[in-house]
Amino acid sequence: MNLTQFYKSVLDQDRSPIVICNLQHEIIYMNATAVERYKKHGDLLGKSLLDCHSPASNEMIKRVVEWFAADSAHNIVFTFHNDKENKDVYMVALRDENGGLIGYYEKHEYRNAETMPRYNLDQPIL
Repeated sequence: MNLTQFYKSVLDQDRSPIVICNLQHEIIYMNATAVERYKKHGDLLGKSLLDCHSPASNEMIKRVVEWFAADSAHNIVFTFHNDKENKDVYMVALRDENGGLIGYYEKHEYRNAETMPRYNLDQPIL
């Protein structure tokens, strides 16, 4: 098994939606949670993320990507708090091995306490 398979598995096992975009704002990867969450919009792979947002949001997305590109230390930006789901949302830079910007993704951090029993091995975890 190569390292890429491990990275993909990490993304696929995450319970938060993960949508990865290249620098042209094309959606190049969605984990299963993202596919389920956004299924009403159809197959989004290869489509522009900018088609899914308002003009004001698109301007902010573009500004954040420019900020990421300006300095390799610019890697994460808090974008908003979603009260309904009690989560914070961030844009995160994706970089190559030399620190060059190659894309970005949206990171969801939920603030609710876990309700799953600790170390519950009697039933599968979904």
